[in-house]
Amino acid sequence: MHRILFVCYGNICRSPMAEYIMKDLVQKRGLEDLFEIASAAVSDEEHGNPVYPPAAAMLKKHGISCRGHHAHRLRKAEYEYYDRIIAMDRLNLRILDRITGGDPDHKIALLLSYAGSDRQIDDPWYTDDFDTAWNDIYAGCTALLEYLLGY
Repeated sequence: MHRILFVCYGNICRSPMAEYIMKDLVQKRGLEDLFEIASAAVSDEEHGNPVYPPAAAMLKKHGISCRGHHAHRLRKAEYEYYDRIIAMDRLNLRILDRITGGDPDHKIALLLSYAGSDRQIDDPWYTDDFDTAWNDIYAGCTALLEYLLGY
């Protein structure tokens, strides 16, 4: 079982997009029984909120539902539970380090590192560029899945 937690600042744009894109990729390959996929925030600012409407619209445009999502802040115990904690940007990495007390098990990485890039995924909350966010997140999730499946 692969347990993956995607993380961004508020858990209303990038990390839920990654969660639901990854779930869709896994479902299309019939591998749902091999994965547990979720998302979380590094802040409490959006606690309980649904996916931000433009992010939800981007998912819907690609036939992916995010219904029922509610933002929550990552808890230190989740570090122990998940095999991989995938951050969207370097600020997320710094805050994750504070929340978890470090990464002794080397579980934390930037999403685009799986696609061979050291770029971070810009927050579309600020850029209003949900197309670029979609493309980057989709590329990262596809590469992460291929990595986990040994391709």
